[in-house]
Amino acid sequence: MKKILGIMGSPRNNGNTDALLSELLAGAEQAGTRTELIRLGEMIIKPCTGCHACWAGKPCPNRDDMNDLYTRIAAADALVFGTPVYWYGPTALMKGFIDRFVYFNCPENRPKIAGKTAAVVIPYEETILETAAPLLTFFEQCLLYLQMQLAGRLIVPGVTKRGEVREHPHHMKEAFDLGVRLGRVAAARFR
Repeated sequence: MKKILGIMGSPRNNGNTDALLSELLAGAEQAGTRTELIRLGEMIIKPCTGCHACWAGKPCPNRDDMNDLYTRIAAADALVFGTPVYWYGPTALMKGFIDRFVYFNCPENRPKIAGKTAAVVIPYEETILETAAPLLTFFEQCLLYLQMQLAGRLIVPGVTKRGEVREHPHHMKEAFDLGVRLGRVAAARFR
């Protein structure tokens, strides 16, 4: 059975990012895919120091939760990155997490990520769609560099209060439906 890994970059549990990711993963489960949700706010992920040990195929000298996450990322068939817009970019939690993807730069580790399917979930307070554009570009460039396929995006403007997106059934349905599609894509890619 295939697996989708959801990565929540919001520091607010039970907030809008959490609600959308949870609904997306429920859709993936309905499509017959195993899922796991990782809340970065509950993990210890140290900043990348740029030492390039991982580029030489050596283990990361940072002894933190990211070392376990590398294994879980490699075992997943698809990744869903969820973060609200903070100052036109990702949260510090998500940015620190993505910075540590430098691990996948070396020839030994690139096959662990290349070819995987990805999606992004981006809720935010403002109602102007252009507000999310820099963050979406950030993910598009990162995924392109990692040789991953961006198979879906869910951009949800106008949600501020914790969990208020649950009052928007059309956005929750979009999240669920995206999860179903990702679940089917993950299953179809590996038949």
